[in-house]
Amino acid sequence: LFMGAMLGLVLADDLMTLFIFWELTSITSFLLIGFQHEREAARRGAIQALVVTGTGALALLAGFVLIRATTGLTSISELIEQPQAIYESGAYGPILILLLAGAFTKSAQMPFHVWLPNAMQAPTPASAYLHSATMVKLGVYILARFDQAFVGMPAFGTTLVVFGTATLIVGGMRAMMQSGFKALLAQSTVGSLGL
Repeated sequence: LFMGAMLGLVLADDLMTLFIFWELTSITSFLLIGFQHEREAARRGAIQALVVTGTGALALLAGFVLIRATTGLTSISELIEQPQAIYESGAYGPILILLLAGAFTKSAQMPFHVWLPNAMQAPTPASAYLHSATMVKLGVYILARFDQAFVGMPAFGTTLVVFGTATLIVGGMRAMMQSGFKALLAQSTVGSLGL
């Protein structure tokens, strides 16, 4: 189910379809993180991941609704073909902030990076798959997907560099302090996502 949600998200061109698959990845990762539900740490990690990524998803949804309301466009390919549409809408600042909030929560960027290490309570194969290979890359993916639509916005590149650098430094520093392999994987993933 998680793999299907990832595939649907990557193939989606419509904003609402993309959001539905975005949320399916959050729900299925919640179930995988909390797989060993008899352990309190697993339950706590699953809930924290769901709350942080779910809050970011609400910001992403608000950004998509604002894009639709101000530009009339719902297709990502149309937004890429008409990059001036968002900029000329007059709401590019709020749209950018909302999309960045959604992307940053999913990809564990500063200051939303705290959920990822706690999500390593899933069984090791699921942890490795979900959190170092796929789900956390969705935030980076969505930013790459919208890159051409935001290329004319002055704050876009600078914001990514500032938050990415902070995340890289914090993740790298915290990775050096870990003794367990899963904790090391989690913190190095945070640093890599910043990069």
